[in-house]
Order: sequence, then structure tokens, then C-alpha cells
Amino acid sequence: MGSDKLQADESEAYFRNLLESAPDAMIIVDDTGEITIVNGQAERMFGFDRAEMLGKKIEMLLPDSVRKSHVKHRTDYTNDPSLRPMGSGMELVGRRKDGSEFPVEISLSPVSTPKTSFVSSVIRDVTNRKRMEQDIIAAQQAAERANKANSAFLAAASHDLRQPVQALSLLNGALRRTVKDDRALEMIESQEHSLTAMTNLLNSLLDISRLDAGAITPDLEEFPMQRLVDRLSAEFARQAQHKGLEFESSPCNTSVCSDPNLLSEIIQNLVANAIRYTDRGKVSVSCVERDGHCHIKVEDTGIGIDEDQLEAIFLEFHQVRAKGGAKEGFGLGLAIVRRLADLLGHELEVTSDLGTGSCFTVKLPIVDTKGKAADDNDGLGVVSEDSVSGLVVLIEDNVNVANAWGMLLEAEGYRVATAASATETRALIKHLDDVPALVVSDFHLLDGSTGVEAVSEIRKFYDRNIPAFIVSGDTSKVVKDARPVDNSTLMSKPVNTARLLAAARIATRTGKVPQD
Repeated sequence: MGSDKLQADESEAYFRNLLESAPDAMIIVDDTGEITIVNGQAERMFGFDRAEMLGKKIEMLLPDSVRKSHVKHRTDYTNDPSLRPMGSGMELVGRRKDGSEFPVEISLSPVSTPKTSFVSSVIRDVTNRKRMEQDIIAAQQAAERANKANSAFLAAASHDLRQPVQALSLLNGALRRTVKDDRALEMIESQEHSLTAMTNLLNSLLDISRLDAGAITPDLEEFPMQRLVDRLSAEFARQAQHKGLEFESSPCNTSVCSDPNLLSEIIQNLVANAIRYTDRGKVSVSCVERDGHCHIKVEDTGIGIDEDQLEAIFLEFHQVRAKGGAKEGFGLGLAIVRRLADLLGHELEVTSDLGTGSCFTVKLPIVDTKGKAADDNDGLGVVSEDSVSGLVVLIEDNVNVANAWGMLLEAEGYRVATAASATETRALIKHLDDVPALVVSDFHLLDGSTGVEAVSEIRKFYDRNIPAFIVSGDTSKVVKDARPVDNSTLMSKPVNTARLLAAARIATRTGKVPQD
């Protein structure tokens, strides 16, 4: 008998030591809801002495607002006990002796004896965790606000920063067409090179920022690859010739699925980079069909790249370091290429031999393996140099840019009528003495209207599908409203004046905007 009592005492002591050493508060109640056992953690958590809790209903540790409903929950649990968390999906709250409330998590488990049933509860104070969760939510909300603000800034910066560059570019084009003095033409050419460098840097910085901010969404479509190659070939042939290099492009008789504007930016950066790092020989663009994909290859005979730099070249502001390497550029072109390729899901490869040259390959899916050659009149390559004439309606709300546009178009031989908004356009067209041959409009206009609305007003008034150029420095999603407009093209600021005037010559003669 004495031995049994000793064992019982030892078991009870062991149980109490176990209870006191538990890291969480533990409270055991009987089937009437009275507290029968508490540990030291429960005392510290709720601020009551053990004697103040024993024999009292468990509801004393709950806020007044939930005590009544808790009695029913407790009764239901007693009738159907099981091991489970309490109040799954609910925010549970405990109440301290001083009346303060705090968030808790509670696990319940039934305990039965021959005489009665008990419920054991393990209670954890989750104040710190809830505070951390709130901090995380607040940080996420702040990040979302910052991202929206960044996107808004980028949209504004894209437009506002490009406006003065656009004006300078237009004025440069106008001067080139009016000045005859050789010395002055040299200065204009030097100015054009500086404008090109400034434009490239501005575009690169904005592109990197927009990509990092997730502000660019691909607009995938099917189109003939030859159309894009033709457009870029004319542009890069001039750059290569200026540096004394050959430029070659092979036929690409297939259609692909991509975003033509973003893909064009990839190829432009690759070719510009190839020309920059090639002093002798040639740069070429070719297309190879293989395994249902079109492999666009940009090859050069330049300085090449060390094998240990093949990954680093895609980092921002990284430039190839090799004997004879060019010092121009900003080291952003390939960083943009990598981001755009990843965004479009196009595989990008590079191979290079130091001192021999490099080859960059972009792989994208083919949608029409038969393909078709681009129409002769699609591009801007063949343009008559005869004199031009016709009325151009110019819609631009920035006075400096509008004046520069006017000077350029008038120097080319066009008559120009200007307006600053869709509202002014409605008034203007009532007083014109001729049907416009072309409409050139900024996308965002003074009164909140858009170039799309202004073009529609003119076409409706004359009941003619007059060709239109819609120009914008804004890269936001809203500008995509301009792309589906029939017999029009969307041009990004700053516009290349030579290409714009070549396109205007075709549009005013044929009544059709050449495909970009």
C-alpha cells in the first residue's frame, strides 16, 4: 500500500514538473468549464495568480463580448470532444487581469478519467507574430504604392523627358533641309550625333526602369519577320556605312509570334552593339529555320568577348574590356536585351571568339513555315526624291514641339495647319481650303483628349480614311489604343526625322500609311 502511494506521489510530481516546464500556457478545465489545473506560464500570460483562476469558469480569461457565445462552443465541444485547434479560421483573443486583450492560438485535447472528463488547452500568445504579419502587409502595401508611383513617374518621364529631345530632333531635321553652308552642315551633323547619343541613353535608362518596375506587358501577334528585317536594315546600313563597315541581311520568309515592337528593340540593341564593337569587316542579320523555330542571328567581325565575360555582358553598365575595344556606349543595351528576351520567353544565346567576332541568336516560334515575302511597298526603302506637296494637319499641345514640327514639314514642302486638341481640331477643319493629305498627332493632348479622337474627328468630317501618324513618348498600356486604328501608325518619340519624312512621302502620295 505504501509503495502504491509513493508511486502515485512520484507520478503526480512528474506530471506537475512536466506541466510547469511546458513552453506554452496550459489550462485544464472540467466538463462544467471550471479551471482545475494551470501552469506558471498561464499565470504570467494572463496576470492572475493560480488561486484566482482555480475553480473559476474559463470564460474569465475571455473578453466580455465573446463570453456568452463561448459557453455554447464549450458545451458543443464537451459533447463531441476531439484533438483540434480551437476556433479554426477565427481570430481568437484572450483577456488579462488588467483588462487588456491579446491575440492567441489555442489547441484543445480531451482528457478522460473514470470519474469525469476534462479538456486540456494549450495557449500561445501570438502578439509578436501578428505584429510581424501586419508589418509585412504594411510593407507589401507600401511596395505596391511605390510601384504604382514608379509606374506613374515612368509614364510621365517617358513623355516629358522625350518632349525636348523630340523638339531638338525636329529642329535638327529642319535645319538640315534649309541650311546650305558646308561648315554649318558639319555642325548640324555633329549636333545630330549628340542628339542620337542623348536619345539612346534616355531610351536605355527608361527601358531598364520600366522593365524592372514590371511596367511593360508584351502584346503578342503574328507577323512576317521580313517586314521587321527590312525596316531595320535601312536604318543600320546607314550606321554601318558611317563607320566604314558592310551590313548584310538575308531574306527571312517566315512568320513569327512575338511582340514586334519589343522584338525590334532586341534586334536594334544587338545590331547597334555589334556595330559599336566592330572596327573592320561587316555586321549581318540572318534568319535560320530549325525545329519549328526562327533563329535570328546577329553576327559581327568585331573584337569578340572573353569566355569568362559571356554572362557578365548582360549586366547593367558592363562593357567588354578588350584591346582595341570601343569606349562609347553605356553598357545598357545587352541588359535590356536579356530582360526583353526573358519577358517574351525567347531563348537567347551568344558565342564568341576573342579577336574574331561574336554571334547573338534569338530563338522564337514560327507560326507559318511557308511565309511570304514582304510587299515591295511595305517598307520605306524605295522612296522617290521628287518634290512633295499637300496639306498636313498637325495636332500637338506643346508649342515648342509644334513649332519644330511645322518647320520640318514646311522645309520639306508641305503646308501645315496646327491644333492643340481634339476640340481645336473640330474648329480648325471647318476653315481649311483643302482636304488634308496626312494627319500627324501627339497621343496625349491638352484637354485630356487623345490623338485617336482627333484623327477620328477629321476622318468623320471629310468621310475619308486619311492616313495618320500618332506620336507618343508615353509607354503606358493606354497608348495601345492607337495601334488598332486603321491606316495609321504609332511612332515613339523622339521620331527619326528621315524615316518619318520618307513615310510621309508615301502616305501623302498613295493615301496609305506604309507598314512599320
